Formats: sequence, C-alpha cells, structure tokens
Amino acid sequence: MAASFRNNCRKIICIGRNYADHIAELNNTRPKQPFFFLKPTSSLLLPGHGPVLRPKGVKMHYEVELGLVMGKTVRDLDPEDHKTALDAIANYVLAIDMTARNVQEEAKKKGLPWSIAKGFDTFCPISELIPKSAIPDPHNAFLRLSVGDQVKQEDSTNLMLYRIPRQLADISRVMTLEPGDLVLTGTPKGVGEVKAGDVMRAEIEVDGKRIEKIEVEVRDRLEGKYEFKET
Repeated sequence: MAASFRNNCRKIICIGRNYADHIAELNNTRPKQPFFFLKPTSSLLLPGHGPVLRPKGVKMHYEVELGLVMGKTVRDLDPEDHKTALDAIANYVLAIDMTARNVQEEAKKKGLPWSIAKGFDTFCPISELIPKSAIPDPHNAFLRLSVGDQVKQEDSTNLMLYRIPRQLADISRVMTLEPGDLVLTGTPKGVGEVKAGDVMRAEIEVDGKRIEKIEVEVRDRLEGKYEFKET
C-alpha cells in the first residue's frame, strides 16, 4: 500500500510549531497562524526499505507525526468547513520527520532557508497506509516514539494548536492540495538526537489500541558526498 502512495505523492507539506510544549523546548516563537514548509518526496522511506541514513557531521533529530494522505483536490478551503476538510483525506500514516538540527540552526542564524535540514534521502520514514475507519477522530489519537527502550515522545493529537481543517485551509490558500499529497500535522514535545545504531519505534494508538507502527534503524551514510561543517 505504501509503495503505491510513494508513486503518487507529489509533495510533502509539514506543519511546524503546532504543539505548545515542542515550541518551548526549542525556544521558538508561537506562530499566529499555521506555519508550514516542504520536504521532497525523495525523503520518503517506506516500511522495510532500510535504515534512516545520517549524513556526515549531522546532528539528526526525530519528530513523530500524524500524516494525512489527501484523496481530493483542495483549493481555498474555508477553515470552518470541517466536513469538507476531513472528507478530502483518503488515508492516514504515521511518520517521523527527521531533521538535521545543526544544519537547521546554522541556516536560521544566517537567515537562510533550511530545506536541506529536512530534505535528505530517508528523512521521512512512514508506516503503511492507515484506513480512515481506524482513526475516527484524528484529533483524538495518541503518538509515541521510543529510541531503544526509552520512550521519548508521547502525547495526544488533541494538543494541536491548529486543527486539521485550519491547517488544510491555510495550505490550500497558497498551494493546491492534490490527491496523493502528504500533510504532516506537527510533532509533540520530546524531540531529540539519534545516532548510528539507534532503533526508533513509533506508534499511533486510538482508545488504547495500537493502530500502526514504524520500526527503523539509524545508520551513518558512509558513501555520501555531503558533510556538514559549521562555518
């Protein structure tokens, strides 16, 4: 299922700073409206398709998120039209938005875009597609991420600052959402670094029942040409 999605996905749109405690832990400013950025589809890592690869010199952070797979074209959505927003979603996925944190921090200091920090190959592991019937209310699901045997992130999606209809409305005012597009809805507190040899395990639960999971190892990208050097 995920493989067919990979072939149809044209863009990945990520909502940033959508959980208050996550904003605080990174010393960021709370946005006055949904804030979003893009990841390339080449960053997708399908279930069972190998490890997440850490480029040389990169401090790599995990961010577990609920993902929305769009099933309809959406443009200029009314943020109060909750039914149209949720009806436009075909499936859900569990995702880990990987971030090259030191690359991102240097870009921010210089006032430069930080697409590189989000866009490396393998930087978006996803689960198999989750049917909508398994998550009746996407604002009432529970996300968890562990590194080894230590739980690092665990919070409910009901803590989102901006709910899904508002997210899709704000995105669709700027760029048309198309079938197959993936929207990542933000990450809760607890983000942190992973290194080669670590195993990340992400889960999503509804009413205490696990719906889907990701298990993926981290390895160093030994053959890559990229190397981060602070300037």
